[in-house]
Amino acid sequence: MSAITSLEPRIVWEQFDAITRVPRPSKKEGRIIEFLVAFAEKHGIEYSKDATGNVVMRKPATPGYEDRPGVILQSHMDMVCEKRSDVEFDFERDAIRTRIDGGWVKAEGTTLGADCGIGMAAALAVLLDPAAQHGPLEALFTVDEETGLTGAFGLGEGMLTGKYLLNLDSEDEGELFIGCAGGIDTLATFRYTAGAAPADYAYFRVGVSGLQGGHSGDDIDKGRVNSNKVVARFLWAAMQEFDLRLSHFDGGNLRNAIPREAWAVFGVPAGRKAGFAAFCERFAADLGAEFRLREPSFRIDFSETGRPASVIDAATQRGLVYALAGVPNGVVEMSFAVPGLVETSTNLASVKFEGEDRIVVTSSQRSSVESAKLCVMRSVEAVFALAGAEVVHSDGYPGWEPDPASHLLEVTAGAYERLFGTKPRVRAIHAGLECGLFLEKYPRLEMVSFGPTLRGVHSPDERLEIATVPKFWELLLETLRSL
Repeated sequence: MSAITSLEPRIVWEQFDAITRVPRPSKKEGRIIEFLVAFAEKHGIEYSKDATGNVVMRKPATPGYEDRPGVILQSHMDMVCEKRSDVEFDFERDAIRTRIDGGWVKAEGTTLGADCGIGMAAALAVLLDPAAQHGPLEALFTVDEETGLTGAFGLGEGMLTGKYLLNLDSEDEGELFIGCAGGIDTLATFRYTAGAAPADYAYFRVGVSGLQGGHSGDDIDKGRVNSNKVVARFLWAAMQEFDLRLSHFDGGNLRNAIPREAWAVFGVPAGRKAGFAAFCERFAADLGAEFRLREPSFRIDFSETGRPASVIDAATQRGLVYALAGVPNGVVEMSFAVPGLVETSTNLASVKFEGEDRIVVTSSQRSSVESAKLCVMRSVEAVFALAGAEVVHSDGYPGWEPDPASHLLEVTAGAYERLFGTKPRVRAIHAGLECGLFLEKYPRLEMVSFGPTLRGVHSPDERLEIATVPKFWELLLETLRSL
């Protein structure tokens, strides 16, 4: 046992410590499933497991609470596995090495797995705690939340019977989450014909760097500049004044990240080099002034380069550049249910040349309102389809539309105020949670999400604030007692 088992509440930290010792990468949850089944059998707790690997444990109501509505405690069992490059660690075999650093629990050079290990620990602690007072209780542990929401998608029929669901996968103590965005990816594929790069052209590389980037949900309202849009903006403007021929475009990587860098290689008639240089200087100055407050480290660089082997055909070039310049990006609509929440957004995530004749553009749409998600998806599809691209969509996942009038929210917020003498912040998140999928399968569920404070999640800097765990635990017990 590590030093964290001496922290309070010990019943929670002991379970968390046990969880950190079980390898549980996304899509490789076999050992943590075995751990949960063994836990249930050891303590005589009823359990079931569906074909996807999700595990549900059930505990009867405590005496006097038999007529209360059923409550589901939900968390996911997988963790993001990241480590520093100088750390030797096998996430499929090794136990997480935890340590106390001031007021935080961290891991030695790896992700901690408190997302959502601390939620799992709290649920197991409730199942063990003889002093906990509650109605009929179910604890749901899902697989593969981090890389595909696989467990939530594949949740078996009849696994849940409760009326209320407490999602224990939030990262800010003092905040109650009552909504999240659904999402869908849109992939547009342009087919091009390569031709020889003209010999009487001068060739250049434009590169955009120094942008902040960020999460395409959480950070989409922060004014972060999209590198793909900047390069497309430049190419569009240059095409209006020069007979530009595009050879290559590359920008962004992850569908859920605002792209920070992008570049393109292109040519302009050699006789117009001087005029083109002046154009680039003006363009860079204009963008530097435009972005100076929100992107102070923004850079756009132009450099002459050698003649490439080929350029793409003029029709595909026009369709691609015009579509990238014109496709919506960023916040589309703010929420009227939760002030300050982004309701609907879209992110132009990546542009990649693949093979010898394809350009694949990936974008991601989000909304807490399903009809709005589909609407912005169709807007993106329309732009690319009009430009001649083949467009397909991922299966997507539903959002969780906020319900500020929820009884569960009233009870949870009231419990927080009684315990700590202050009102919690009620908000929604413009990112994906499993809750939307649960609501799709069980439309009468009322849900609230809360947790202790986590920082640096999904990175080797992940840390769990010790002082917030007792508050998280007390809120969980008081909410169960009050429902």
